[in-house]
Amino acid sequence: MEIDLNRLTGAVIEECIRIHRELGPGLLESVYETVLAGSLQRRGFKVDRQVPVDIHYDGLTFSKAFRVDLRIDGVLLLEIKSVEKLSNLHAKQLLTYLRLTDSRLGLLLNFSGETMKEGIRRVIND
Repeated sequence: MEIDLNRLTGAVIEECIRIHRELGPGLLESVYETVLAGSLQRRGFKVDRQVPVDIHYDGLTFSKAFRVDLRIDGVLLLEIKSVEKLSNLHAKQLLTYLRLTDSRLGLLLNFSGETMKEGIRRVIND
């Protein structure tokens, strides 16, 4: 069964907007992660939190070098931020996670903006 990534990202964005409207900006990233995970699970999505990511380099393996905040239905990575402004470094971080996990799509979500819409970036691993 192929997962409809547009439907999946749409549902995630809907929940992020709802959470941002109800809780507001400025909370810790861990709070948004917890609430978003619960909201998406309630909608029937499989949610993995703090997914360990290994690095393989030059014949060496470094276990659990990074952690992805959330992985939805095994295919969509979410990196949650609560910062004044997203930078290119944040997008590069998510792109690295996508490459290391051989995933295609991720969402960078910053909950600290005045509106949630300005804090959403879609990152694609070509």
